Amino acid sequence: MNTTAHSEYARLQTVYIKSAAAAFISNEHIAQHWQTLNYLSQPDITKSISEYKAFENIFTSNNIEVRYFPENATVNMDSIYCRDASIATNYGIILCNMGKAARSQEPLAQLKTYAANCEHVLGSIIAPGTIEGGDLAWLNETTLAVGNTYRTNEAGINQLKALLTPKGININTVPLPHYKGPSDVFHLMSILSPVDKDLAVVYSPLMPIAFRNYLLQVGYQLIEVPDAEFDSMGCNVLAIAPRKCVMVEGNPQTKLALEKAGCEVIVYKGDDISVKGGGGPTCLTRPLLRLAE
Repeated sequence: MNTTAHSEYARLQTVYIKSAAAAFISNEHIAQHWQTLNYLSQPDITKSISEYKAFENIFTSNNIEVRYFPENATVNMDSIYCRDASIATNYGIILCNMGKAARSQEPLAQLKTYAANCEHVLGSIIAPGTIEGGDLAWLNETTLAVGNTYRTNEAGINQLKALLTPKGININTVPLPHYKGPSDVFHLMSILSPVDKDLAVVYSPLMPIAFRNYLLQVGYQLIEVPDAEFDSMGCNVLAIAPRKCVMVEGNPQTKLALEKAGCEVIVYKGDDISVKGGGGPTCLTRPLLRLAE
């Protein structure tokens, strides 16, 4: 069986996640940290654990191998959004350097788990470079789109190029707008979710014209998220197989548009684990391997 890390839509084989219980710890811990981490409101630990169990069940019920990042005292609530701290490639894991200072210890925490599981590490992004995994999306086996944002800077992108360009990977840099500023969670994958080789969910009002035109030129059909469903993370869609998608409950227009495009859509209740912290299903997962086409 041939597998790849260079896809956002091929059939998911192995995924890393970090549970709400391991990240949020307790209501007391949440009360101490949610405001300084810029959550929209305070999550509840009981509701979070319940929502997360249903989210996790999507993977186990679809025969996807689940591996876990454990509780770690050096990191905080945001570690539930485990995509951001590392990048999976066919040549090994790349550890990120977080653009959000409060998340600075997450890559090292993940490294301990990767080492325990004998995952090869290709390299690390180091200061002054920053990169967060939510700013990266594989468009095909050899093309990686990377958002230039408040969380991912030019120095980090240059380090990523140094690691991957010699491997034949084309880095497509996507400059993103200021939007709500440095304190907001605004990644490339806030406005782009590939769900098949020729289909992507997008929020065009915040997408650079040149990049949007590029997607059209290389054959992508674009499913447009309406304004009313952007803040509720209608654009944050995780494909677990081509045109088989996971998204946060409460985005009916986007869900219908996906279904009209031939997608099977699985929704989960994510009020506490997703909406309040600004992290949808792509953010909650670190896909490792998918079935190569």
